[in-house]
Amino acid sequence: MNTAADDPTIEYAGFWVRVGASLIDTVLMLIVTTPLIVAVYGWDSLFTDTLLRGPLDLVISWIFPAAAVILFWIYKQATPGKMALSLRVVDADSGAPLSSRQSIVRYLGYFVAMIPLGIGLIWVGFSSKKQGWHDLLANTVVVRAKNRGTEPVRFLQYK
Repeated sequence: MNTAADDPTIEYAGFWVRVGASLIDTVLMLIVTTPLIVAVYGWDSLFTDTLLRGPLDLVISWIFPAAAVILFWIYKQATPGKMALSLRVVDADSGAPLSSRQSIVRYLGYFVAMIPLGIGLIWVGFSSKKQGWHDLLANTVVVRAKNRGTEPVRFLQYK
């Protein structure tokens, strides 16, 4: 498979479309995890400053989301938010699906990218290949089709 730079049918996905995909993923994850947290720890647990409410919170809020995201990258090349916006996460050199190692490094790389005021995520907007620090650490890129419409718009010309 060609890299994004070699394939004229795809392009690197930019900052804002990736923000949109992340928002979709966040909402979906909250829809799944919030009822579980409420069922185990009650409504009041949503309004505390506690980072970790207990052992099940570790599983529901941290381990499950990490596993879900990593598995989506490995098997679908995208999380549901990226799928909704026709984005794919691929190896930066070959365009191939991510390895397990790349997926884990990319996920952990999000924490590295967020530590200095999110600069590692904002980096996507300034990078020529639209890579955040998490992408650079894992050697990945996010791509999408250049011609995303079903058909170009054509108007009749009158004489």
